[in-house]
Amino acid sequence: MASVLYQTIETLSRDKGIEPEIVVGAVEDAIALATRKYYKTQENMRAEMDKETGEIRAYVYKTVVEGPEQVEDEINQMTLEHARELAPEVEVGGELRFYKDTSPLGRIAAQMAKQVIFQKVREAERDTVFLEYNHRAGEVLNATVKRLEPMDVIFDLGKAEARMPKREQSRLEQFAVGERVRVVLLRVDRAAKGPQVIVSRAAPALVQNLFQSEVPEIYDGTVSIKAIAREAGERTKIAVQSRDKDVDPVGACVGMKGMRVQSIIRELRGEKIDIIEFSEEITTFAEKALQPAKVSRVSITDLTEKQIEVIVDDTQLSLAIGKKGQNVRLAAKLLGWKIDIKSEEEKRQEVEQQMQEMGGGVTTPVEQIKELGDAILEKLIAAGITTVEELADMTPEQLEEIPGIGEKTLEKISVAVRHYFGQYEEGEERPVPVAVANAGDEAVVNAVSAAELDPTTEEAIANAEDSASDAVSDADAREETIEQQNDAVDSLVNESQEVSDEGIDGDGSKLG
Repeated sequence: MASVLYQTIETLSRDKGIEPEIVVGAVEDAIALATRKYYKTQENMRAEMDKETGEIRAYVYKTVVEGPEQVEDEINQMTLEHARELAPEVEVGGELRFYKDTSPLGRIAAQMAKQVIFQKVREAERDTVFLEYNHRAGEVLNATVKRLEPMDVIFDLGKAEARMPKREQSRLEQFAVGERVRVVLLRVDRAAKGPQVIVSRAAPALVQNLFQSEVPEIYDGTVSIKAIAREAGERTKIAVQSRDKDVDPVGACVGMKGMRVQSIIRELRGEKIDIIEFSEEITTFAEKALQPAKVSRVSITDLTEKQIEVIVDDTQLSLAIGKKGQNVRLAAKLLGWKIDIKSEEEKRQEVEQQMQEMGGGVTTPVEQIKELGDAILEKLIAAGITTVEELADMTPEQLEEIPGIGEKTLEKISVAVRHYFGQYEEGEERPVPVAVANAGDEAVVNAVSAAELDPTTEEAIANAEDSASDAVSDADAREETIEQQNDAVDSLVNESQEVSDEGIDGDGSKLG
């Protein structure tokens, strides 16, 4: 039967979570140190405890060497000849023990032994905690709130205490002493005062663990979580993918009537969660990651640096960026790519600037817009608008500020600029250039001239006649087209209720 002392040591070991042998060793070391201190000796000393009786004996031990020339420490070594006088069976390398009386040890020696025991137990406890939790980084643990400090929350993990710093807390959460919560083990800091277990409620691993607990398809591997981006207390984006084509990954995570995801949101105290279907195609994945914003197009700008450019409609820009840039920031974390997000207007201005730079800054005089009459051109030039590019960049509000520009004139300018850049709406006819209309006549003249070069050769005359005939046919076709356009213009004039002061341009191709 074990002694009362050893039973006490076993109880202490269970409470501290360490092995009884460690506590026994601490007790033996403490007694040896106290005995050496009492006898004021520098001899090597050990102690041993009898588990059955609880008796602790201290002894000095000396190592046996061959001869006097091998003796390096006269206090702790002795020759073989001298040793065999005390113990005939001893050999070189063996030890001789000389027991010391521990009964004279007083209160001071006992106090010293107590301090040594506490120190050894604390060191053993620290080592146990470090070995227990150091390899479990990223694991989700169940913890109980032990106490609340001004900035930190202290949790009881069972075998150790854990600390959750302010930066690892969600702003939506408040705790009460005794409350049980799930935390993520971040790391174990081996500080001078002992290892500190650092836990978090802001790590993405917590969301992943919650989904594994709530969604059976994730637990059994049918649906896998590919990426998570989280800003604790604000929003989380999670990308999921199904290995079964018949299983909708997003629907599985949401659950019937949103029951599964709502359970996770309650655990996170109301944090918003966006569930996105993962795609191997980065452009498609980027469009989904920026939800709820609608993306116009995505292009890869730098494959090496992992940069993409996202273009959205002007009305969707603020939604795509999110509050304080949160939406695009989380999308970038989810993708692992840098995102440059622009509106359609910003992209258009950028392209125009690049075109101007490529063209060496060449500008086009505003007089080149033939559809504008002299009166409108004079008003624009008087207002300082001398190039087509300047006119195209102006907004309707800016044009209305020019004296003499009303709604009808504004509409006319808009249509003229559009036509100048070759943009026609459905139903609008494109005017035929004068050069094309006169091409038939030039062909006839050229054909006749070619025939007259060699009037004596019948073959040359025949070829000239054929060319002339084809040219006449083309000219007739061009003339018929021009007549149809003139008829369309006349019809438009007759149907109009109001004719402007400038009337029809000289070529009859546009109503002023």
